[in-house]
Amino acid sequence: MAEHDVIDVLMAQHGQIRDLFDEVEQAPPERVGEAFERLTRLLAVHETAEEEIVHPYARRKVDGGPGVVADRLTEENRAKHLLVEIDRAGVDHPAFWEKLAELRTAVTAHARSEERYEFAQLRHHTSVVERRAMAAAVRAAEAVGPLRPRPGVESATKNVLVGTPLALMDRAREIIRKALGDRG
Repeated sequence: MAEHDVIDVLMAQHGQIRDLFDEVEQAPPERVGEAFERLTRLLAVHETAEEEIVHPYARRKVDGGPGVVADRLTEENRAKHLLVEIDRAGVDHPAFWEKLAELRTAVTAHARSEERYEFAQLRHHTSVVERRAMAAAVRAAEAVGPLRPRPGVESATKNVLVGTPLALMDRAREIIRKALGDRG
């Protein structure tokens, strides 16, 4: 039942993200890239779903909503920029581990702030039915969300107008990469 509540879904994902950071840090050298790719994907779809579904709702429902959401979006943008920087440089870059630690700190602080300032108020100011509807919407947004972070695309409108075509390109690239890898 708890997974039908958007707050529980998102908090469970925060736990999965922490676990994926651990996985990257503990992976043998030949598996770091694979683990980092899983982390990148989860962060990308998770943040996109929050930006499309949760933040707009929080803006309207929670006390000081516009300010609470603006703070979260600033944190998300910083983390996205770090993630893109790390992804572009690659896991073999000499600064990878340092940047990964910086990203983990930023993402962890952001998750704590969401849980404390946004999620707690959403739980208080919404009904079970609203939270279940948001959970379904989050799952749908994640199913079609981008597989890569998109800094500067932190609003629901930008995610739909810019993020959707980029998500389609991400997914097409993934299919092509898998098809070529299967033959090669």
